[in-house]
Amino acid sequence: MIQFELDSDKKLFEDSLKFAQKQTRKLIEKHPGFYPMYTQNGKWKHDGPAWTRWCDGFFPGMMWLFHRHEKAQGGKETAYWREQAIKYSKPLEPRRKDPEVYDQGFIFLSTYYRWQRLEPKADVEKVIVEAGRTLAKLYNDKGHYLRSFVNDDSLSIDTMMNVPILFYAARVTGDKRLREIALRHSKTTQRVLVRGDGSTAQEGIFDVESGEFLHQSTQQGYRGDSCWSRGLAWALHGFGTCYEFTRDPHLLATAEACTDYYITHTPTDGVPPWDYNAPAVNRILCDTSAAAIAASGLLRLSRFHHDPIKGHLYWATGIRILRTLCEWHLGRERGYEGILTGGVYHIHKNLGIDESVMWGEHYFVEALEHALRK
Repeated sequence: MIQFELDSDKKLFEDSLKFAQKQTRKLIEKHPGFYPMYTQNGKWKHDGPAWTRWCDGFFPGMMWLFHRHEKAQGGKETAYWREQAIKYSKPLEPRRKDPEVYDQGFIFLSTYYRWQRLEPKADVEKVIVEAGRTLAKLYNDKGHYLRSFVNDDSLSIDTMMNVPILFYAARVTGDKRLREIALRHSKTTQRVLVRGDGSTAQEGIFDVESGEFLHQSTQQGYRGDSCWSRGLAWALHGFGTCYEFTRDPHLLATAEACTDYYITHTPTDGVPPWDYNAPAVNRILCDTSAAAIAASGLLRLSRFHHDPIKGHLYWATGIRILRTLCEWHLGRERGYEGILTGGVYHIHKNLGIDESVMWGEHYFVEALEHALRK
């Protein structure tokens, strides 16, 4: 097992996880039953548009992480976090069959998959499998991709974070078609969105009838040919997780390529600009949510990588990113309701800029729990 190089890191991460629990508990008590997305002026509940409800699994997902950590540590709040996790997960269950939900992985891997890992039950597993089958219905046979929420002709790098639910459903059911869809989508994403230098495009556009790939595009990045940092982090984490399920060396190679680009092009503190190719005056805006996703992905990669030298590099880089986030980006200001400041939702729609964003909170907690896991 890889150990901390500095004892102070463990204390810093433990204190940060306690702060995350404190902020989460406050939100539960202040707005019971509310699923947050991004803050406005440091406050979660507001009238700003959601765009889509793609991240409702992240809030209860954090509660499952708190429960797992408390259980492993013999903590006093184990029962509390389990109760809250179930309470906030159950209302999401009907979405497992909703054909208009394009992010089944984000919703159910964060919640029901963690529930199943902690307490294996047939009815919990059934929800995950049904969500995977619903996601599979978005598959375009000619283009070999799962369509994004934008349109039938759109493939998104974000979807790599949803693909693992297909691999899981295929594994537990023996459904070869689900595995084939997951692999083909991954290979298509690898081919059309991951560039030779390891950078990524957010979106690919296809001819729906012929399946021909037409061009790269973006919804949230600076340009279609730029590298939006959160998209890069999704790829780093997503391809790495898919490798865990498949042990396909091509998926690992892609995760490594994206990781190498992240390490090479990100400032030394580990927190990237919102887009690596944005103009200098605009690039100074960082995105801590991309950093949190990358940190979590790097720590996961470090544990199963076959090369111990690379594994140590990925671990050390993930720890460095976490250290920066804990020391400089926690929302400790009076009245600030989020855990992690400096996140970015959508530049072009002016949503959640330099605020707390729910996926940043979730993957920050995931990375902390991973680093502290016994």
